[in-house]
Amino acid sequence: MKIVHRLLLVLTLLAPVALSADNGSNLWLPAAEQTAETTLEIAATEVAVTGRSVDFALNEQLPEEGFVIRSKGAGVRIEGGSERALLYGAYRLVRDWKAGRTAATYAVSESPKYDLRILNHWDNLNGTIERGYAGHSIFWEGGLSRPELWRQYGRANASVGINGTVLNNVNASPQVLDAEHLKRVQEIAAVLRPYGMRVYLSINFSSPAVLGGLENSDPLNRKVQRWWREKVKEIYRLIPDFGGFLVKANSEGQPGPQDFGRTHAEGANMLADALKPFGGVVMWRAFVYNPTEPDRAKQAYDEFMPLDGQFRDNVIVQVKNGPVDFQPREPFTPLFGAMRKTPVMAELQITQEYLGFSNHLVYQAPLYSEFLHADTYAEGAGSTVARATDGSLYGHPLSAIAGVANVGLDANWCGHHFAQANWYCFGRLAWDYELTPEEIAREWLAQTFSHEEEFLAEASQMMLRSREACVEYMMPLGLHHLFAWGHHYGPEPWCAVPGARPDWLPSYYHKADTEGIGFDRSSTGSGATAQYSEPLRSLYDNVATCPDNLLLWFHHVGWDHRMQSGQTLWEQLCRSYEHGLLEVAEMCTTWERLKPYVDAERHAHVAERLAIQFSDAIWWKDGCLLYFQTFSRRPFPADVSPAVHRLEELKKIRLNMTHHN
Repeated sequence: MKIVHRLLLVLTLLAPVALSADNGSNLWLPAAEQTAETTLEIAATEVAVTGRSVDFALNEQLPEEGFVIRSKGAGVRIEGGSERALLYGAYRLVRDWKAGRTAATYAVSESPKYDLRILNHWDNLNGTIERGYAGHSIFWEGGLSRPELWRQYGRANASVGINGTVLNNVNASPQVLDAEHLKRVQEIAAVLRPYGMRVYLSINFSSPAVLGGLENSDPLNRKVQRWWREKVKEIYRLIPDFGGFLVKANSEGQPGPQDFGRTHAEGANMLADALKPFGGVVMWRAFVYNPTEPDRAKQAYDEFMPLDGQFRDNVIVQVKNGPVDFQPREPFTPLFGAMRKTPVMAELQITQEYLGFSNHLVYQAPLYSEFLHADTYAEGAGSTVARATDGSLYGHPLSAIAGVANVGLDANWCGHHFAQANWYCFGRLAWDYELTPEEIAREWLAQTFSHEEEFLAEASQMMLRSREACVEYMMPLGLHHLFAWGHHYGPEPWCAVPGARPDWLPSYYHKADTEGIGFDRSSTGSGATAQYSEPLRSLYDNVATCPDNLLLWFHHVGWDHRMQSGQTLWEQLCRSYEHGLLEVAEMCTTWERLKPYVDAERHAHVAERLAIQFSDAIWWKDGCLLYFQTFSRRPFPADVSPAVHRLEELKKIRLNMTHHN
């Protein structure tokens, strides 16, 4: 079908419909008043909705967060290694009941893969959220205390096994550690505690100087060390189960130990020593890069590998899933598997900074699963990223995984009803990464919309195909970071800002010229392929064996290069953009067919967003292909639809996205 006809079809989805009362605020959970106060009371209240008789019992032989569920006559018995584990068992029963899959008899045993399963909120103390697309902060907006909202938040997290939350932006204000803000943290912690959640804070490394009035924040300065020890004692007096600190240091202008000639290890260890007596941890981010590095993708590895083994045992290095920055597709960061003596945790992005904000339906479980099951080969075949981070590969006693949250004050929490699925799937995969994206999609859909099989079959396939569609209509074949300046919404591969850092411009990554396109990270280029273990090193290094879906990540190849599919690079690039666009069109028609299964309010909301996504996909296809065509000087293949826009028009687009931050 021609693109213009598809567009007309999509626009019909915007026809007015009668609204119902469902605004999505209940997420995937049954509606319930939260009056219970203790963890066991909450568990008992939650299972009451299932209509089953449930007994709860502690069992010291089980892991602390592990539970078993067994049938007991006409009822059920839940045993857990802690009250928190009993709560997780209760939510397992509720999940089964709401998804319409309650078992006649139960014989279930579960425990989480990761010790710490944490949301990272990029919330600012003024209530705004960096890269947040669902309204302002539930914690800080207007200085208001919102205990009922925090209870709902705690309930949602506990229902999928998330046990920690970082309450503020990694670009942290020192003021988060002052008395006023710590009082707010204490309030939040008290509300979340019965749901098994610990609170953490992002800290600014210059806090001793800015907040404490010291002459500097050098981690080897004894006055600085004393200041942190006293601040940590103050925090634990208020919050005895405080989790610890998340730190972004010496990255994107943030202060850090390198400002004083010290290493990341020296900075992290100073904080770890202060936290150690209280059981707190330091999550030290490896997201570092600077404009002088010839390949931004290499810097985290180059900076942190020499420090392997130098960190205290309550420090864990937090590493983004890909070596650049949460792109629709990246290879895994080579630190996973390579750091053997230091525990490493994965940082995934739930909020859709590079995936169309809250306008695009992009189900991220396939992305997360692809990453977690990627084989690093660090200790031979089977050395997956999951095993390199869950403690099983190297025997680390501390394991963790983090997701950058997409939660805000919007009624549906996430801006897009289907964006709730990314919060949900992060929690489920953090609990058990062996779950498949399809299993998770079906159970989320069944709890959130309908458990009719006809609905589940079509809606789950729509979700499962959405991530690959996004890759194709945005940046296929290993292209990356072609986004518009500043806000990362929409294409701008031609972007040129006088005086800007090269690594903030798309041309740094695509390097298109009349010869070809792509970033040469092979042994004849930046050498980034050498950071991977064999056989990946050789696989990625050879243009003939590099997977097509990462080819332009690792190689600069000619427009007529013959791909593994048999097409030329230019032909496959064009057809990839076209296919991604048609996939979005199919998502629109699928959603229209599913109208009988979804309440009117949410159906109309999603349909409107799908129409935006379709329009944006055209924008992406036209903008990228018309721009790259100025270098390839080749026509679109006959089976690829002509551009709807002109390149000159697209170059004039300027979006004001400040309301998203």
